[in-house]
Amino acid sequence: MKRRHLLQLLAGVPAAAILAACGKRKPSAAALKPDARVLALGDSLTFGYGAPPEAAWPMKLGELTGWQIDNAGINGDTSAGALERLPGLLGAGSYDAILIGIGGNDMLRGMSAAATRDNIAALVSAARAHTPHVALLATPAPDAMRAAIGSLSDAPFYEEIAKSGQALLVANVYSSVLSDASLRSDHIHANARGYEKMAQLLADQLMAAGWR
Repeated sequence: MKRRHLLQLLAGVPAAAILAACGKRKPSAAALKPDARVLALGDSLTFGYGAPPEAAWPMKLGELTGWQIDNAGINGDTSAGALERLPGLLGAGSYDAILIGIGGNDMLRGMSAAATRDNIAALVSAARAHTPHVALLATPAPDAMRAAIGSLSDAPFYEEIAKSGQALLVANVYSSVLSDASLRSDHIHANARGYEKMAQLLADQLMAAGWR
């Protein structure tokens, strides 16, 4: 009887209304203001190595969103280096959002996986204490064979850290771009077109998460 009564009720509801209700998804965070100040913390992929400074993805993301993005990417930086730098960066200004993309050099240099995870988790925790808008950009696990066939994939620990640290996981941005030889300047860095693609993929994921 209950099931029949429910079907009778639904029969009186327009199909479009049902579909709209099913399609709604609550954003993970409130939208940033149009002129938000954002910190991009990372290594050479954030810095924009392999392309002119104006082609780096933080610059391109700022053009797409209108946000003021400070590029705090340093070539060769590690999770430990970023963790050491972050307090000074946060002390120097107030940010509405923080984007963290680090860990590739840790993996390339064979550093302790546990230490890398701990450092990145600490970065997320410190960033979350500053603002609720924290995104973690997953970096692909180094794999020459997978890079050669265009099939890089994110290191799995980024998803774990983002979930436990309540940060937004930005997945398959670096890995998808660096899997395409036409978007790379060398085996591990993007070219100008690659960084532009990264910025667009980032903008799309941040919009889907409700940041825009």
